[in-house]
Parts: sequence; C-alpha cells; structure tokens
Amino acid sequence: MSRPAPRIDVRSITEADIPDWTRALNTGFLRTPDVSEQEVADRASYIVPARTLGAFDAGRCVATFRSFPQELTVVGGATVPADAISNVTVTPTHRRRGLLTRMMTHDLAAAKDRGDVVATLISAEYPIYGRYGFGPATWTAQWTIDVPRTGLDPRWAGPDDGGRVDIVDGADVRKIGPELHERMRGAQPGAVDRDERWWQVRTGVLRLDRDPWTDPYFAVYRSAGGEVEGLVAYTADDHWSDGKQPLDTASVQGLIATTPGAERALWHYLCSIDWITTVKSGWRAPDDLLPFYLPDPRAARVTTLVDWLWVRILDVVRAMEARSYEGRGALVLEVVDEGGLTGGRYRLEVSADGATCAPTTAAAELTLDVADLARLWLGDESAVRLAALGRVREGRAGAARVADALLRTSRRPWCPDIF
Repeated sequence: MSRPAPRIDVRSITEADIPDWTRALNTGFLRTPDVSEQEVADRASYIVPARTLGAFDAGRCVATFRSFPQELTVVGGATVPADAISNVTVTPTHRRRGLLTRMMTHDLAAAKDRGDVVATLISAEYPIYGRYGFGPATWTAQWTIDVPRTGLDPRWAGPDDGGRVDIVDGADVRKIGPELHERMRGAQPGAVDRDERWWQVRTGVLRLDRDPWTDPYFAVYRSAGGEVEGLVAYTADDHWSDGKQPLDTASVQGLIATTPGAERALWHYLCSIDWITTVKSGWRAPDDLLPFYLPDPRAARVTTLVDWLWVRILDVVRAMEARSYEGRGALVLEVVDEGGLTGGRYRLEVSADGATCAPTTAAAELTLDVADLARLWLGDESAVRLAALGRVREGRAGAARVADALLRTSRRPWCPDIF
C-alpha cells in the first residue's frame, strides 16, 4: 500500500528562510539559482516576512509569493490602499498542485482584513490571474521613432516656450525625482507610489551582482519659471554603419512629465541628439501623445501593445466611491465574486455632489464578474464591448451604455511602473 505524499506547508517565511526562498524565486524566473550574500542582504532589507509566503516541501522552498503596501491613483486623483503582489513563482517540479491558489487565497484574505481596497500585480502570463478575480485595468505601449523621418529641425537648440533642458546626475534625480513623480501620479489614474529604494535602484546606488548595470543619462525640463516639470532617463548604444555613419539608438528607461510642454520638449531633445537615429520610447500610455509631438506622426511606430496593471477589487463600495465620474446617473450592479470577498448587489449613484455606492435589493441592471468590474473601474474598458463578448449581462436594455457614460474616461489610465 502506497504511503500518502507529505503535505506541502504554505506559510510566511522567517529571516532564516530568505536564502532558500530567493533560490526558489530565481529558479521560478529561470535565473541562475545561485544566491549571493549580497542578494540575501538586499532582500532582507526590504521584504516583510509576514507578507512573504513560501511553499515548503520537506523543508525546501518550492513556491514564492510576496506582497507589500502600495498607493494606487484612481480617476479624479484620489489614492486607495492597495495590496501589491510580486515575486510569484512555482518551481517546475511542483506545478498543478494548488500552491498558487493557497498563497493567493491567504494573501487576499489578509489584504481584505487590513482594509486594502484593491490588490494589484503585473501579470507575466495572461490566463493565470482572472481565476482569482483580477482583470487587466491598464494597458501599455512602446514606440520606435525613426528620427530622420520625424520632420524635426536637426538644429533644434531647445524649447521655444522659455523653458530649458538640462543634463543632471543621479544625485540630482534622487532630490527632484520623488516630488516630480508625486505631482505626476496625482493626475494619472493607474499610477502607483515609489519608495526611496525605487529611486536608489534606478540611479545605481543599489546594485546587485546578478543585474548588469549601465549608468543612464538623465535630463530634466525646467519651465520658464525654473520649475522642474519633466524627467527622462535613457541609455544609448554605439553602432556605426560600415564604420563611417553613426546609427545609434537611444532607449528610454522612463519619462515622466507634469505638462504637455515638458513632455514635448523631452521627446524633441531625444530626437535632436547627434548620432541618434532611433529612439525607443520605453513603456508609455496606450494613448500617449508622443506621435503627435512630431511633424510626421508616422515616424513613431507602435512596436508593443500589451495589458499591464491587473487589479482585483476587494471592497466594491470603497472602490466605486473613491473615484470621480464624468457623467451623472445611477446603475445597479450585480458583482459575482467566486472568491467570496466582495460579491453582491450594489447601487451606484453619481450626482453633482459625488458618488455613493451601497448594497441594495433592487433588480440588477448589469451583472458582471469582479474581474470585469476591475477592467471598467479605472475607465479603460467599455461595458458595451464586454457585453458583446458575453462577459457582462444586461438586466435592463441599455445598461451597458449607462455604465460607459459613468465609468469611461476621456484619457486612458496608465501605470508607468513594473513591480
């Protein structure tokens, strides 16, 4: 008679587990499984063991999961507390055993108890997270700019609005970047907060042996009044055609701006650098203005368009009341949540005084899964589109159009960060 397989233990890690947990993380992400003392020390400096889960089989870590507190900007500029999920892996030998489900269930329940309004993640694979109530709430795009085709004057000598572009160093960025980012994310639904460590990593103060590092260039845009309104980080390669003609590429690592003028000036700056014939935009909003800053918008070609920030709503009432709305009206939503965290029937009413959302016994006008509510919540998706796909069901004719009039936004949400 065969003996039953030992149960795999899913639990929060301890400090002593960090080396084994990191090895499992590297294995799951197909990195070298070697773990250096530096990597262990770095992880120990920022992870919260109580929010860092591992699955252990006979004492060996075979799955990883981590969450941390985050602020997410919603439509209208308010922020909500989010449970940001990262470092999710299952070792290839232990797939299809329900380990992710056990870790996710534990974490989402804890987030709900803490009072987090949503959970967030960046999904490496599309089919996984819809099972847990997540839906793609923002998308992102990358452009490649053919600089000679832009029609810009190659003799560009700076902005014509009285502002200026200056090269700065990493120390400058750590001083001015956080405040600039806070102003930017206050007006950008889908943006998340950045801690001090984020700026240290992106400016080279914190470096890990396993991650190759190239010092980027940094440039800022200052308005005519001297205020910093934009920041770009970029690298450049060194490529010559037949050894005679420079054909270099500038690759943007990040560009944030608080005004269209600052954004325009930084893109024009990048396209004016001698020897640069191609600019790769890095991750941008899917409706970014970039192409239209150029005399010939076709010089900027979309090379990537993908889903990005996934959201799982944990509290329908607080989520719906936190955001602003461009329309006025009322709608009764039946939210189906197989995870049992926030399902039910709710009446959303939007007036000039703001929005209220409360449980109701009125007949449902629009029925949808909590994952599809997440797709609609930040204003990016259309309820009419989801109805055509059979993902939402109208209990009253025209309810999907009412939802769009209330929920959709004039500009699309965007998350500039990966975590």
